[in-house]
Amino acid sequence: MAVDRDGKRFPDWKVDARNTETGRKRWDAIKNDRITGVMSDYWQPYEKFVPKELHTQSKAETYTVAGYNSLFGHFLARLRRKPECYSKSKDMPKYSVMLLMLK
Repeated sequence: MAVDRDGKRFPDWKVDARNTETGRKRWDAIKNDRITGVMSDYWQPYEKFVPKELHTQSKAETYTVAGYNSLFGHFLARLRRKPECYSKSKDMPKYSVMLLMLK
């Protein structure tokens, strides 16, 4: 998920695997926005597609995304790790997150 910390908006997000291909797609979707900095955790593939001059890797700077992930897990049982809390449909988590974001 990409989060604009100043405007509290989501320029791009996707329910998908956390891999280099997905990360590159997310970056391609937002790279033309006015980005002044990218804050991320220490996941190594970020270095392959985020320009070094924009990129800061620090857990101290990822609190906005961590906060939203916590809220999503709180309000959406299907995002918790217990398999009995959600349907097996791959589309339902996406729609549930979209509804929560719009709310």
